[in-house]
Parts: sequence; structure tokens; C-alpha cells
Amino acid sequence: MKILEGKSVFPGIAIGKIQVWMEEWDQVKRVHVPDRNQELRRLDEAKEKAIVELKELHQKAEIEAGSSEAEIFEVHQMMLNEGEYIEAIRNRIRTESVNAEYAATAAGEYFADMFRKMDNEYMKERAADILDITKRLVRVLSGEKQNRNIIQEPVILAAQNLSPSDTILLDKSMILAFVLKKGSVNSHTAILARAMNIPALIQVPFSDDVEGSMAIVDGDKGKLFLNPDQDFLEKYTKEQNAEQEKQKILNQLKGKETVTKGGRRIELLANIGSGEDVDAVLENDGEGIGLFRSEFLYLGKEQLPSEEEQFQIYKDVAKRMGDKKVIIRTLDLGADKQAPCFPMEKEENPAMGCRGIRLCLEHPKAFKSQLKAILRAGMYGNLSIMYPMITSIGELGKIGEILQIAKQELQEEGKQYKDLEQGIMVETPAAAMISDLLAKKVDFFSIGTNDLTQYTLAMDRQNEKLESFYEPGHEAVLRLIRMVIENAHKAGIWAGICGELGADTRFTEEFVKMGIDELSVSPSRILPLRRLIRSIDEI
Repeated sequence: MKILEGKSVFPGIAIGKIQVWMEEWDQVKRVHVPDRNQELRRLDEAKEKAIVELKELHQKAEIEAGSSEAEIFEVHQMMLNEGEYIEAIRNRIRTESVNAEYAATAAGEYFADMFRKMDNEYMKERAADILDITKRLVRVLSGEKQNRNIIQEPVILAAQNLSPSDTILLDKSMILAFVLKKGSVNSHTAILARAMNIPALIQVPFSDDVEGSMAIVDGDKGKLFLNPDQDFLEKYTKEQNAEQEKQKILNQLKGKETVTKGGRRIELLANIGSGEDVDAVLENDGEGIGLFRSEFLYLGKEQLPSEEEQFQIYKDVAKRMGDKKVIIRTLDLGADKQAPCFPMEKEENPAMGCRGIRLCLEHPKAFKSQLKAILRAGMYGNLSIMYPMITSIGELGKIGEILQIAKQELQEEGKQYKDLEQGIMVETPAAAMISDLLAKKVDFFSIGTNDLTQYTLAMDRQNEKLESFYEPGHEAVLRLIRMVIENAHKAGIWAGICGELGADTRFTEEFVKMGIDELSVSPSRILPLRRLIRSIDEI
């Protein structure tokens, strides 16, 4: 047996034979054309046919993957209808007197290369969209049929990469799993795989001779097992059956309220790290997003994201979640999260240093830009703002001043915005101890148990040597949580938990009895927690 490791895009176990997807990209020859106008007409006719195909794909994607994922093909239509891409093809035909197939290929490669060189990982993945459109246009110009790959039985589909068009055209009933050599978690193929609930791995270094091999895909561990022996196969078959039965039971909880036997409702929301994670929230029937970590927009970037860039991402998440709550935590860099666009001096103890709201208040211009983007996105959904690492009333006063300036500037710029609920992360002992005072200034509390635990116990939670001493459910931490909930309710505001402790089922019943209003956890923990909460006999 051979074991290959990759990166998981969607969990689950798949067992079956591998079929290698053959790349449908033929070599395009450069041909001199005597009649450039005729070639431009050929291009326009092919463009119209390609748009018709994309409309059909859009309808298919809406049915199989949902309206949000189907938007991919609306974007493809827009790129063919207008913009620099299609104009670049026309210009090449006019100036070089070349055939439309060659002009389209050259323009596609140019724009794809441009996207690949961008710093932003999401923008890098748009190179695949350009190549997908180009491949479609060239195929229509050449008079070839769509999709020459034929799948006759359920298989694990292995490919160099898959375009969004390839993915959505596949017969879902014939796909046990995706295994790609390339790709990223931000690619549209990855998004579609998640939306269609198909186990998927990316960045797996397989060779083409795997065609026809029996294999196991473990989407949880990110592994591909080639030619397993009978004992190993039987072991994974049992795991797969158990997982399927467990999921069937959990799926029956979708659409049901998260309510105790005593009738008390707990909001069950999700923590996410980027816009792409919304798929997992919806798939797991999350009642909203309790923690949207906005720092993903900054990590790995040399330049700060613009207000417009942030607005588009927040807006997209808000629209996709509809009426469901989305709480955006403002930038929380520092400690273990560093970004080149926010150069920070080396600190002796970064966990205690310039991080979270302290960093934002040190850089008011960048903070104001983020606040403006969130306020504008609030027009498209049910958004709230949450501030991290609060320790004093004074900090809230400074935040309020910057927020007022942000609103004033938006008014002057003629941009619409919405006044939003504001809350704070209670993750320092200081905030917990003065939570009675802070509760009078905000609309909600979200208790960040990860940092609250490490600060209360004076232990670095990432120090492996302290693992035997580190106690997440320490009585001191639980007492602080109880205090925060009580002070919130006295002031008439709600309190939730968004740290790892919120998903720890050993403490769920205790939190419910403390009076917690909301738990925000990773999407995969939502249904198991709902099952548990519905079984609680509340005292």
C-alpha cells in the first residue's frame, strides 16, 4: 500500500477505483488570417454560444450547489461580455491578423499569469477562471463538443486541476471524491466540492499510473491510500459506514431549534476564518456567524487591504447569510498572528503586547477603513461589530470617536451605511472583572475562552511543555464566565462564548445552566452540539 498526503478541502471517507481526468487543452496554432473583420465576427459568434452554455451551467449549479456557488458562472458571463479580457482578444486579432483561437489563448495566458503573480491568495485563484473561460471559447471556436471525459461508474476522480465548468458538469452520482494535484482551499472547485458534500483533497502528488487503482480517500486526515490490502479496506469500510450512520442522525437535526428540554433556546453559531467558510456554515445549518475573523484579509499581505476590498468581502458574506446574524471581529493581529502590512517590533512577550484593539488604536487610519467597510456592508445583511482584547472603558471611548469619524466620512462621500450592534470580546481577566461596567456601553459580550484561560492561568496555551498544567475548565475560568454572563443579563444584553471551550461537550450543560445565550463553534461542531443541548434537562 502507498500513502500520499495532501490537504483536505472537504472531510469524509471515499472508497473506490481511481479515474484520471484527462486535460482537455489542445495545442492552438497561430494562423495568419486575411480578413480580420471576419475573424472578429467568428469571435462574437463563439462568445454568444459560450454565454448560452454558461447560462445553462448557471442553472445546473443553482440546483446542485446553490445560488451562491452558481454566481461563478455569472462572473464568467460578465468577463466574456465586456472588460479587458475580451477586448485584449479583439485587439490581438486587429493588430496581428491572427486567428481567434490563438488570440484567445494568448490573452488567456497573459491574464492568468497576471493573476498568479498577485499577493492575494483569493485573487491568485482567479487565474483558473480566466483559463476556464479561455478553454470554453477556444473549444466553441474549434467546433468541439463539451467534456470528452466519460465516467461510466462511481469513481474517485483524480486530476491535475479541475475548472469550475468541469466540476459542475460532472454527474455528482458518479463522483466518490476529488483528488487534485494542484488547487487551493480558495479555488472555485474547492468551494463547489464543499457545496456538493464530496470528500476532496488538493495538492496530492500522485502519478498518472494510478488509473484504475483501488484507493481510499480520507478527507479528515488529508490522505490518499493506494492499493490497500483487504484488512485495511475492511477497517475503513466499517469507519465509512459508521460515519454515514452518524451523519444521517445528525442531518435530521437540520432545521430544528437548538432548545433544551426545558424550552430554553440557545443560539448556535459558527466561527469562520474567511468568506469561503460560509459554505460549511450553511451546510451544517449554522444559525449565523458568531465570529468572523477578519485578519485573514491582512495575513501574508505586503499592503493593507483597501476599504473597497474589505467591503466586497463583508458584503458577500452578509448577502449569503441572509437574515442570519454575522458578527465581524475587527482586526486581531499580534501575538501568534503577524502580517507584513502591519510591521510590528519584536516583543519579549507578544501575547501581552500590542495586539487586538491596541494595535487598531495605534493605527487609527487602518482601523477607520475597516469600520467604514463593515458599516457599508451592513446594508446587505444582519451584521454586528465586535472588538477584541478590550480591557477598559477608555478603550471603548476611543473606539467610539473613530467610529463617529468613519460615519461622518461615509456621509460626506455619499456612501450608504447602517448603524450596527457593537459588542466586545471578553478575553482578559480585566474585562471580566469590570464586565458590569462594560455591559452598560455595548450591545453584547462574546467570551473568548482561549485567551481568557491563558491570561487567567498565566500560561502560554501554545507552550507544549505546559500541556500537563494547562486546564481549560479551571474553576477560576468558569467563575469568570459565570460572572460575565450574570453582569450581561443584569444590563439587559446577551452573552455568548466563541472560544474552544464553547465546543467542549464536557461543559455544555454547565454553560447552559449558567444562562449562556449563544455558542459559536467551528461549523462541524454545530449539529453534535445541537443534539446535546436538546437532550439537556435544564434546572
